[in-house]
Amino acid sequence: MTTTTIALVTGATQSIGRETVRRLAALGWTVWLGARDTDRGDAVAQELPGDVRVVALDVLEEASVQAAAATIERESGRLDVLVNNAGVPGGFVPPRETLAASFVPVYAVNVVGQVRTTHAFLPLLDRSEQPRVVMVSSGMGSFAITGDPTHFASTLHELTYTSSKAALNMITAQYAKALPGYQVCAVDPGYTATGFNGYRGTQSVERGAEASVRAATLGPHEPSGTFLDAEGAVVPW
Repeated sequence: MTTTTIALVTGATQSIGRETVRRLAALGWTVWLGARDTDRGDAVAQELPGDVRVVALDVLEEASVQAAAATIERESGRLDVLVNNAGVPGGFVPPRETLAASFVPVYAVNVVGQVRTTHAFLPLLDRSEQPRVVMVSSGMGSFAITGDPTHFASTLHELTYTSSKAALNMITAQYAKALPGYQVCAVDPGYTATGFNGYRGTQSVERGAEASVRAATLGPHEPSGTFLDAEGAVVPW
């Protein structure tokens, strides 16, 4: 008997998160759509075919994350795939103008929120035959990419977002080492046209979700601790 894969995508009411939900639900999975605003989440879920369920989830709030975990445990019993998609851009203020306080709201979501959510769902992921955790990072968190003068990312000089994604990459690597039997991967969606960049990105949301979908659907013998792009190629850290 085939068991339905159960996934959760955070920050999933728009852009890459929404498209990731759509793609995973199209595989016949049960997909929990994590949303701070459940009314908006319900509206999105109604637009998407498949078994899409809405759960209230704000990665900034411990009580919200714990309540979401309790809901999914009660209704699904386990979790197979966690896609930590929620994130904020941080404003892209030039380094000379960046204040220490500017880091707090960005790190609260992009770093602390990812750890808070992962930690809360580990007991449910432990029940999976193939637990997978996907961290939606960015090539802007790669020392190799931002140090390459031929790459577009090297022209963007910013402190908060870039360093938060670099921190998330290290967190990914450490989880991958510490969680035997898990597949924990970071992904680089690429320069996608979303509200983050005023829709100036050079690729579609459909393309931007490809990396998350690839990591979420890894085969059971594929490696953990990788940083993948939309092609499934390994991105340099």
